[in-house]
Amino acid sequence: MGAGSSLEAGYTLSGPLGAGTWRLVADGIVLQSVDVTFDIVWRSGGDDQVLASWQRHLDPLPGGEYRAQPFEESAEVEGQQAAEGDQLILRFRGEGSDLPMAYIPNGDGELTGGRIPFIDLPD
Repeated sequence: MGAGSSLEAGYTLSGPLGAGTWRLVADGIVLQSVDVTFDIVWRSGGDDQVLASWQRHLDPLPGGEYRAQPFEESAEVEGQQAAEGDQLILRFRGEGSDLPMAYIPNGDGELTGGRIPFIDLPD
């Protein structure tokens, strides 16, 4: 994603969210220099609460190599009284690029030398 656009991936929850260290892995392909913001959001009844957020400037690999670049961060997150049907959202958006998809989440896993994005929650 590039300037001003954002994408979301959601998961429907069955109950409360635990406190502790949450880890985001969001390896991706970078086609043009871009500033990416990654948010983990709890959505309940149409209201969004950002639980963790990270920003990173990413540049393409030398020579235009089409390989995943690693992104992994952790944050301490407080427990939330989520209800069944609420959603946990991974939202990411890019700025500073004129390409619509300057950062592409690595959906090819090891084929592009990276990991498929995921959120690792505490037990």
